[in-house]
Amino acid sequence: MAEIVRMPRLSDTMTEGTVAKWHKKVGDTIAEGDLLAEIETDKATMEFESFQEGVLLHIGVEEASTAPVDCILAVLGEEGEDVTAVIEAESSPAEEVKEEVVEAPVKEAVVEAPKAAPAPAPVAAPAPAPVVATSSSNGKVKASPLAKRLAEEKGLNLALIPGSGEGGRIIKRDVDNYQGGVVRTGLTEERFTEQPVSQMRKTIARRLSESKFTAPHFYLSISVNMDNAITSRKAINAMGGQKISFNDIIVKATAMSLREHTVINSSWRGDAIRANEHVNVGVAVAVEDGLLVPVVRYTDTKTLAEISTEVKGFAQAAKDKKLQPADWEGSTFTISNLGMFGIDEFTAIINTPDACILAVGGIQQVPVVKEGQIVPGNVMKLTLSCDHRVVDGASGASFLQSLKSYIENPITMFV
Repeated sequence: MAEIVRMPRLSDTMTEGTVAKWHKKVGDTIAEGDLLAEIETDKATMEFESFQEGVLLHIGVEEASTAPVDCILAVLGEEGEDVTAVIEAESSPAEEVKEEVVEAPVKEAVVEAPKAAPAPAPVAAPAPAPVVATSSSNGKVKASPLAKRLAEEKGLNLALIPGSGEGGRIIKRDVDNYQGGVVRTGLTEERFTEQPVSQMRKTIARRLSESKFTAPHFYLSISVNMDNAITSRKAINAMGGQKISFNDIIVKATAMSLREHTVINSSWRGDAIRANEHVNVGVAVAVEDGLLVPVVRYTDTKTLAEISTEVKGFAQAAKDKKLQPADWEGSTFTISNLGMFGIDEFTAIINTPDACILAVGGIQQVPVVKEGQIVPGNVMKLTLSCDHRVVDGASGASFLQSLKSYIENPITMFV
């Protein structure tokens, strides 16, 4: 008897998923525990194993297509079994998945065209010979995920490449054999493209909007002398073993300060303010579609080497889309560091339900006054974003003074 495999809910915030890759094809025999597909959620790409057995009779969501949670992902049954009735019984407008379409090469900005009129077709650079764009019924270019990626790498305009696949679909050999349509700079005509929003970017947009427009933010900044931190880091790394970064020092110092300032380690819960006695520091990690915030748990109890190892492991897992839901849940405070990107100072949006987030700038060589003399110094700027429903200015300032003291005197973290 046919069994329906549904789009799983792989995180608390997931409402729809994208099939990044199928590991099985129609006609394959599936055993319990077999890897069926890789599903892109709002946080990561996760492997999905089958909990059922049978022959794969139907795939409901093609690769690179998006569908809501609980829709038909696949149908398993006995070989040769007719599953048409099962699929029709389950069909509804909510389960219609998007046909995989790709427009012309993607720019970084996402532009939303007016719905009253169709978007203008991409304007091609002069080509040596006439070509015919291959489009679906809605006027968008159809291409396989591999063809899309190859075209983007080569700077080719998909709208100009004739497709030789089924229904005129552009496939790998079409991109390999095409010589024209290179996207050129210096346009003299208007041109834009649109890119579907990833599940991660949708969630980031929703959560940051909720935070910014719900939590009343205020900001406190402080300058920290990094001379002693630079010296201490060099000495620690010269000893061999796990190399530590300035970010590791900041994470450790923050955890120590949070232990002393519980109000900063709190969260707004609507009818109550939760004062967390444990310290779980979330460390923002940049990935292709935005930011993920894996959590270093019980941070104040860990050494610099342990913190460094965890943060490096989380950063690699985030870039590989291998983070698990447990890795990004449960933070009590968040740190966002853009210093390594050359940013001197910035403000960050609070990662709710945390009450605060720390924005870390880069270390700058500037003139400072020591013992009445102007000498070269190394200064880093920190900015604390606070939820005014939980934290007052004096509490935030007191926390920053403690943090500044730990960073400027790293030896005090080991006492």
